[in-house]
Amino acid sequence: MRAAGRLFGAGVFLCAALCGTAPAQAQDYPNKLVKFIVTYPPGGSSDVMARIIGQKLTEYWGQSVIVESKPGADGAIGMEYASKQPADGYTFLLGNFGPVVAKPLLSKVAYDWQRDFVPVSRITISANILVVPKTLPVQNVKELVALAKRRPGELTYATSGPGSMSHFAGEMFQRLANVKMITVPYKGNALSITDVAGGQITTMFSDALPAMQAMRTGKLRALAVTSEQRWPFTPELPTLAEEGIKGFAAVNWWGILFPAGVPRPIVDKVNADLVKALATQDVKTRLGELGVDAISSTPEQFAQFMASEAARWGKLVKEANLRVEP
Repeated sequence: MRAAGRLFGAGVFLCAALCGTAPAQAQDYPNKLVKFIVTYPPGGSSDVMARIIGQKLTEYWGQSVIVESKPGADGAIGMEYASKQPADGYTFLLGNFGPVVAKPLLSKVAYDWQRDFVPVSRITISANILVVPKTLPVQNVKELVALAKRRPGELTYATSGPGSMSHFAGEMFQRLANVKMITVPYKGNALSITDVAGGQITTMFSDALPAMQAMRTGKLRALAVTSEQRWPFTPELPTLAEEGIKGFAAVNWWGILFPAGVPRPIVDKVNADLVKALATQDVKTRLGELGVDAISSTPEQFAQFMASEAARWGKLVKEANLRVEP
């Protein structure tokens, strides 16, 4: 009985110690450098986005937040690397639609966001823009669909890589518009949109920033945006749904994830600081220059959102029989 009492007492002490540790960790966090993992090369939208957020968190915390790029395999290398980092809160990841949701739907990967990560918050969203060469004889989406139906299997659409939003948006467009086009995958958005502007490729659902840059120089024609409502950065462009492609909605997103096991008080602290940062005008303005809209969410909302995205796009992958070799 006395042994049982001692065991019970030890258990109570241990519980109290552990329960008291987590808030203390959050109060003291961070007290050293923090790494911010990006799954794409330096200089791209994700890298710049991470630096904007990292700079603001550095101001709040008085500790450096450094961006570390781990590109390759359409983001899978960075995801796997981040999943294996210590669960102490000193490494977090900028995840987005491609490597978090789409890549695992298309090929085998060594990570699972539900198992290996803790959601913190969504931070940005962005519509893609449907663009065509100036030389293509279409002025709107209806004319593009009509042309594709007259020439089935002849028109091409570029993607910025397998599992990218440009890839999935193109597949959704073909199914909802009942047309057949040839997929041409590229490694990134820069080369692909250059070839669309040059007329080598018929069309593309481009990331917002390179599309807006090409629009300003008059190198291509923009027909519509992929969001459910008109995009604030291109209010003159209709949505695909407005142009007759009912049910079309394909919006890219980014969010912050910790490796699994990070204590909840630290997750909550980072979430609160992200919400505050994303509400500041300077961060909104700088992110807007990338063609993305600043948003935020609770960890639970972010988890529910990613689960819904996996289910939604998983249905498309199955129906279209999409597969990519690892």
